[in-house]
Amino acid sequence: MTVEYSGKGDPARSLALLWRTSERASRKGKPELNVDRIARAAIAVADAEGLQALSMRRVAEKLGVGTMSLYTYVPGKPELLDVMLDTVYGETARPDEVEGGWRTRLEQIARENWALYLRHPWLLQVAASRPVLGPNVTAKYDYELRAIDGIGLSDVEMDAVLTLVTGFVHGTARGAVEAAQAESQTGMSDEQWWAAHAPFLSRIADTSRFPTAARVGEAAGQALGGAYSAEHAFEFGLQRVLDGIQALVDDRDRDA
Repeated sequence: MTVEYSGKGDPARSLALLWRTSERASRKGKPELNVDRIARAAIAVADAEGLQALSMRRVAEKLGVGTMSLYTYVPGKPELLDVMLDTVYGETARPDEVEGGWRTRLEQIARENWALYLRHPWLLQVAASRPVLGPNVTAKYDYELRAIDGIGLSDVEMDAVLTLVTGFVHGTARGAVEAAQAESQTGMSDEQWWAAHAPFLSRIADTSRFPTAARVGEAAGQALGGAYSAEHAFEFGLQRVLDGIQALVDDRDRDA
């Protein structure tokens, strides 16, 4: 899997692009271009063809313009990637009021992030340990922190709780995307894969040697309809993550 890194571009140019502080207008007689249109075309390419297909040339083809015309607005691919990230992070819903307490608010945030990864699987190929310092990313972080502000956690704990939730979503979303792409990448559906392996498994399976694996594997397979369910992993895991945060909040309440 191709891995890209956010924040590789020139800092001054990236920040100017992200905050649109020096955007150039389209020239007369040329197709109307701007940073937003270029970013949307790049996102469409990545959504349809994967991050490995993304290039300035491919985006220009998508827009029906010459490659060099893009450089009037975007210095290069690293800066474009940062703008793409900031753009899609602006898609998450941020309702002013969410029925319920902090747990309900965190669950809503987790589901929004889950849906974002499923809409844009290429996000999982971007290492974002160096965050994109754009307006949408900043607004998203601020909104998500406010979901747990005032519940007794320190500022450092608030940041850690949010990292825990979004990190969990990232991991389970990766499993969901990999499972969804398995058939197209291998040319074999899950049913076909199991059918091909079943005759051999029946010969070598030894339930007396691996009794726990045999029992649990059979129960899980029947319940989930297969060896793995990304949706079940997300739903089950999210509640356990929230249970852990609940224990931390309760502990802080007792200390107060």
